[in-house]
Amino acid sequence: MTKKTVTSRTGRMFKLAGMTANVAGRYASERVGRLFSDPEKQSERLSKTYEKMADEIATTLGELKGAVMKVGQIASQTQDFLPKEFANALQKLQKEAPPVDFAVIRQQIFDELGANPDEIFAGFEETPYAAASIGQVHRAKTKEGREVIVKIQYPGVDASCDADLKQLKLTLKLGGLLKIPKESVDQLFDEVRARLHEELDYQNEAANLAKFKQFHADDEKVLIPDVVSSLSSRRILTLELLEGDHISKVTPERYSREVINQIGHRIFTTMADQLFKFQCIHGDPHAGNFAFRPDGTLIMYDFGCVKQLKPEVVSAYRAALIAGIGEDYTALDRYLIDLGVRVGDKPAIDEGYYAMWRDIFIRPFLDKNDLYDFASADLHKRLASKASTIFKYLDSFKPPVESLFIDRMIAGHYWMMKNLGVQAAFRTELERYLAV
Repeated sequence: MTKKTVTSRTGRMFKLAGMTANVAGRYASERVGRLFSDPEKQSERLSKTYEKMADEIATTLGELKGAVMKVGQIASQTQDFLPKEFANALQKLQKEAPPVDFAVIRQQIFDELGANPDEIFAGFEETPYAAASIGQVHRAKTKEGREVIVKIQYPGVDASCDADLKQLKLTLKLGGLLKIPKESVDQLFDEVRARLHEELDYQNEAANLAKFKQFHADDEKVLIPDVVSSLSSRRILTLELLEGDHISKVTPERYSREVINQIGHRIFTTMADQLFKFQCIHGDPHAGNFAFRPDGTLIMYDFGCVKQLKPEVVSAYRAALIAGIGEDYTALDRYLIDLGVRVGDKPAIDEGYYAMWRDIFIRPFLDKNDLYDFASADLHKRLASKASTIFKYLDSFKPPVESLFIDRMIAGHYWMMKNLGVQAAFRTELERYLAV
């Protein structure tokens, strides 16, 4: 079933403004109500208010798609700067979005490529192959008989990007939802805006595809599709069809334990190679952007969101990992300042605080020989259980702007490993990547 999407800037503005007014109203009402409520129930009252805010924000972002939906997806993976009640609501945005009416898609192809789909392609399926936040994908066949997929950007998404983000930032501010300094909020949104502008340029994505395809060329089990340049533009991207199984289809009936573990190993090395060697990472690592084959092949899609890392950021990230693993918390504190995660003019952090987080993150890498079972991994639960401790040092830390997409990549790969049920011992390989 298709869903009508608001594409005009005026329509989007009114939709977002309505959301902002409702969220601000709920927050103001909650603050007044708190004055007259039982102190023991204030926390419960605030949590319920946040849940209602989160549902409204998630529903609106899902309807509008575009930049604001993408921000919601990012926030669902990096929840440390929003109240915990938003986690479940924003997770809905990670699921495949409902498609738009095909008439919208047909017009967008005409506007970009100068003709209707049936004039350009030998065949074009009207039913979407997939639908996402800023565009949707259709299968097609070229005049030469080549099977392809065509990625079409929703109209109006790029033109409304900056205004959408500005309105969303206002919503979060008026809703009392951002517990970080204004400067950090601005830096965070500037980083997200920069990546979104790149992602909205499909010609930029075509260049990214070629760059990553060349980097991974020596691994025959890592596949990245070719671009059909003659059928692509700034808002249309036509790629060769590389089919594989969605993560939900990787089952014991079709994939042996050995192959699943091989895939897990390939996911880890691909991620580490990009981070430490290429210093350029695939920044949108959700399950829909990967596919698998029973021979252990990993297929990677969607290179719109790519983060070119500064060498000094990679060096500081490596140094922080080495210090954390080695329990050198004085050095770790220093490297986190270098990463821009820790506020440099604040007092040093208690070593016990760092040790607590280190003991959680180290679990998949504790032993060089014993396999870690990602299927039963509970790192996310352990992290969530310690989330309240963040407030003790809230003034000493700030959003990891420079490493935001590194953290997002690692979180996305963790969930893929867990959903695949990978069993692996990565300690030796991690140490190899960390060796200077």
